[in-house]
Amino acid sequence: MQEEKKKLICALAGQALKKMRGKKSLYTLSGEYEISTSLLNNLERGLKDPQLTTVFKVAEALGIKASEFVKMIEEELPEGFSLVE
Repeated sequence: MQEEKKKLICALAGQALKKMRGKKSLYTLSGEYEISTSLLNNLERGLKDPQLTTVFKVAEALGIKASEFVKMIEEELPEGFSLVE
């Protein structure tokens, strides 16, 4: 159950990244902000659980605060969602 919840958060992070980057390619975003293309690709596909420093770097690349990026994810979580059981 815990693993499914982590996967949901990762998937929502990927959706937020894809939405916020708009038409900018992952390659362009990667080059401008020194974030590997493979990392961005894995994040966007929900395959990677980003470290906190990565969240800050991705948010900066998207022109938002890390808290805004996390808020986008939180807003899509089901009501009453918790990783603590």
